[in-house]
Amino acid sequence: MGRYLVTGGAGYVGSHVALALQERGDHVVVLDDLRQGHRAAVQPGMELVVADLADRRRVEEVFASWRFDGVLHFAALSLVGESMREPLRYIAENVGNSLWLAEAAVRAGVRRFVLSSTAALFGMPTRIPIDEAEKVGPVSAYGESKLMVERGLEWADQVLGLRSAALRYFNAAGADPGGRLGEDHNPETHLIPNTINAALGLGPALTVFGTDYDTPDGTAIRDYVHVTDLADAHLRVLDRLKDGPSCRYNVGSGTGASVMEVIAAVERATGRPVPHVLGPRRAGDPPVLVASNAALRRDTGWVPQLGALDSIVGTACAWRMKNPGGYGDVAAAA
Repeated sequence: MGRYLVTGGAGYVGSHVALALQERGDHVVVLDDLRQGHRAAVQPGMELVVADLADRRRVEEVFASWRFDGVLHFAALSLVGESMREPLRYIAENVGNSLWLAEAAVRAGVRRFVLSSTAALFGMPTRIPIDEAEKVGPVSAYGESKLMVERGLEWADQVLGLRSAALRYFNAAGADPGGRLGEDHNPETHLIPNTINAALGLGPALTVFGTDYDTPDGTAIRDYVHVTDLADAHLRVLDRLKDGPSCRYNVGSGTGASVMEVIAAVERATGRPVPHVLGPRRAGDPPVLVASNAALRRDTGWVPQLGALDSIVGTACAWRMKNPGGYGDVAAAA
């Protein structure tokens, strides 16, 4: 049994990782400013510290209050479009807060650090599926900020002995199969929840951006990984850092689904049509983005258990149909 600090642990991916840690018997301390996270996503038995990572004194107090076996870092600004309107804010906050957190961890004697990174590092990839040898070249300030954090962590390993793992997600999706956690962003920018919202009448009709790609149905293809499988990947790399070197992994299902396939899956799960309109391509959208997860499988034994599109969409739909108001419904029922 260990004790772990999970920053951003009241958010979407962070809360699922915190739950996975708790379910295997670890003690979890969540640090979240609740700007995008939800108090109701923090499970009973976890400690919640409401604080901003930029508050250095408060962060130091957290490390002084508990002895941690590792840090899992999810707290960050994460909207690609917003990052292109406010690039300096994204770089200043994401890079500064992350590396300050790593420095505080080192001073407290913590030697394991897991970073929530992103496939946005790769920009416009040259080959599919995308493996770890693909050249990085972010085309957004958000992607650049994560790359800068990864580089900072490499120096922290080389000079200070902080072993780190960076997991470069493709598209996290789905919800806890037990119904305890789900996806609730404001604004919501992800395809699957927006498709579900359109079907349930909780949001506007979906816009399909581009129908003339060189794909079987003309719509863009993306790799979706179930958030519970993603949580399992975090635990596996965390444990690998006990005796292994720092590492960087791409995390996806290894298969792709088109926008029209997502729409069809939501219609199957909800039993309702998805109102949608066809629009032009968005600038910079590649036709296909699919991960190679071969390195993660080889090194950790990770295998997606909920990788089928219907499993991903089904759990997401079940949570949203039970909680049409998101975590506001969860809090009201508590």
